[in-house]
Amino acid sequence: MDKNTVKKVMTFKSGKFAFSASYDRVAIDKLLIEAKTLREAVEDLPALPAFASSFEEETIRRSIYSTAALEGNPLNEEQVAEVLERKHEYAQQKQAEKEIENLKVAYDACRSLKVPKDDFRVSEKLIKSLHKTITEGIEHPTNTPGVYREHSVKVGNREHGGVYTPPKIRPDIEKLMGEFISWINSEDLLNEEPLVRAALAHFHFAAIHPFADGNGRTARLLESVILRADGMRYVPTMLSNYYYNHVDTYYWAFSRSERNKKDDRTPFIEFVLKAFIASLREIQGKLTTVVRQLVMRDYILFLRNNKKITLRQADLLNLLIEHPRSFSLQELRNDSMFAALYHRVTERTARRDIANLQKLKLILPGNEGNYHLNLRLLDHP
Repeated sequence: MDKNTVKKVMTFKSGKFAFSASYDRVAIDKLLIEAKTLREAVEDLPALPAFASSFEEETIRRSIYSTAALEGNPLNEEQVAEVLERKHEYAQQKQAEKEIENLKVAYDACRSLKVPKDDFRVSEKLIKSLHKTITEGIEHPTNTPGVYREHSVKVGNREHGGVYTPPKIRPDIEKLMGEFISWINSEDLLNEEPLVRAALAHFHFAAIHPFADGNGRTARLLESVILRADGMRYVPTMLSNYYYNHVDTYYWAFSRSERNKKDDRTPFIEFVLKAFIASLREIQGKLTTVVRQLVMRDYILFLRNNKKITLRQADLLNLLIEHPRSFSLQELRNDSMFAALYHRVTERTARRDIANLQKLKLILPGNEGNYHLNLRLLDHP
């Protein structure tokens, strides 16, 4: 690792603080290649405007839930959705609701930011603005929205690598935040892979921990903004979902990077890249499913026009595309979902429909007499 990638800053009461871009190039490059290849594959897939809009809203909702839950917000995912849609108020959880509403405003602000693709520079103004939006109106004994803390705090626990004490006094915090801005906007860091730069920004901001509350949410939003500046869609807001679902690994990656005597940030960068790759795979899966559905609908129309299937059979297939699920013969005749098609149809006719669709490989048998739509039928000519 190159010693020039480490910048050590002496503080008044907190000792030396290391800004480090040192990492295992071989290990990280392997992940970067995988991430780039997957990103290109995903960007080559068509995305209908309706899908793109609904999917982005879904990712933001899930991310808001996840990033809030990481900090202890008690609302479950369904309740978060209700708060965002303003369906209900939870009298006992006003603060929890406010945290969710603030995050929605912050995410919307990040989406509307106009940032230069190749030269996005982080600023203290942006960081303080994000933090103010995130914590505005939230009761906290020592936190002031958008203002650096005046006191010492402790972060972490023994279960996740031990307790970490960030810089202790405001003058040290102010100095380190100034150094952080200078470092993350330096030519070396601007020339880094955006994924690596975003991970390093996330890590070092969290290590400084400049605010009394809301540091984790601010760090993840800062990371998201840097990735958005590189033209990435969906993934920047999806990372929080991965972090929440792998919370133990998330904290351990931070702890292992923070406690490393060589200032090696490989564990945290590696974790972020794995989150990025997992998120891309999820997007790829969803987009591929949408394409398969479109192709299948076209094929169903072709079969219907050529009298290979009946209108009822075509309607059943389209219904299964719209509402994917397995079904049995009994459910086909009695379940409310299929009532319009099979309520007045004999069992013999229902069996005949299943037999014909199975013969054409449009549906496949499953366990215990169930059937499901074969959405992969046209994957290979």
